[in-house]
Amino acid sequence: MLRYFAKSALLLGITVVVMCGVYPGVLWLIGQTVFPYQANGSIVRNADGAVVGSMLVAQPFTKDEYFQPRPSAASFDASASASSAYAPSNYALRDRVARAIGPIATYEKKGQLVAPDVEVWFQTDKAGGNPHIVAQWADAHNSLAQGWVNADPTHGAYVDAWAKAHDAVVKDWIKKNPATPQPKAADLAVVFFETFSNENPGAFPSPVTKTGADGKQTTEIQPVKTGSDIQSIFFDMWRADHPDVALNDVPGDLVTTSASGLDPDITLANAEFQLDRVAAKWADDKKLKIDDVRKDIEGLLQEKAYAPWGGTIGEKLVNVLALNLELHKKYGDPA
Repeated sequence: MLRYFAKSALLLGITVVVMCGVYPGVLWLIGQTVFPYQANGSIVRNADGAVVGSMLVAQPFTKDEYFQPRPSAASFDASASASSAYAPSNYALRDRVARAIGPIATYEKKGQLVAPDVEVWFQTDKAGGNPHIVAQWADAHNSLAQGWVNADPTHGAYVDAWAKAHDAVVKDWIKKNPATPQPKAADLAVVFFETFSNENPGAFPSPVTKTGADGKQTTEIQPVKTGSDIQSIFFDMWRADHPDVALNDVPGDLVTTSASGLDPDITLANAEFQLDRVAAKWADDKKLKIDDVRKDIEGLLQEKAYAPWGGTIGEKLVNVLALNLELHKKYGDPA
C-alpha cells in the first residue's frame, strides 16, 4: 500500500514541477525573448516612458481632433469588462443608440445635419401642445426620466431644490403614492419633468457653464432650448414624427457596444465616417488647408487598416489608439 502512495506522490511531484514550473517557465522565456511586446500586454509608452495605453484595450478619446472608439457599457474599465446585455426589445437600447445618432445624423440628399431641425421641432412643433414634449417624454419613459436624475449629482440636487419650491406638488404626489412617504429625487422624476414642462415650454433642464467675474467657471442646471441634450434625447421622438425622411446610414459599430466594452478596433467605415470632423478640427487647430489635412489623414487610415487573418476574412479595421498616436505624432498637441 505504501508503495502505491509513494508512486502517486512521486507522479504528483513531477506533474507539479513540470506543469507549474518548467512549462510556464519555458513559455515565459519564449515570450520575453521572441515576443516581449505582446507578452507584456502590448503596452504603449510615451517619450518619457509613461504608459499611455494598450493596443488590446479601448480607451476614451473625447477631443474632436481624435478618432473615437466604440461606446463602452463598461466605461472603458478593463476590470469591469461587460456588455450592456440589453435585449432588442429593451427601449433603453433604442434610446442609447438614438442619443448617439442624434447629433451626427445627416440628410441623405442634402448631407446637412439633422440636429438643428430636431431643435426647431422641439421648440415649435409639439412644444406648444399639452402635455408638452418634455412631459410626454417623461410620461412615456419613466426609467429614462429617473436615469436623468441619477446620472449626475447636480441633477439630483436640482430636483431636490425644485421639490422644496413646489411643496404642494410634492404633497399631492405623496397622497397618490402613500407607499413612498419620503420620496427621493428619482422618485419625483416624472412629476418634476411634467411641472418643468408646464413652467418652461419648449425647454429642457441642461447643465450650463458660466464664467464669473473672478474668472472661475461654474456649472448649473438651466432651461435650454438648444444643445446636445435636446439633439440626442429627443432625436428618437423627432424620427418617429418624420419616418419618411431619408437619412444617411451610420456605421453600426459607431453607436453599438462590443461584447466586452473594450474593443480596441473600429471598422474602416466607422473611421471614415469620423474623418471630416477629425480633419476639420486639426486644420482649424494648426491653420492648415482642410483638403490637405483630410487627404493626409485618409492616407493614414488606409495605411493602418487591416483585416483579420491577413485580410482573408471580415471587414477592414483600424486600431484607435495606434491611429490617434500617429495623429499626435504628425500634428502635435491639440489646441
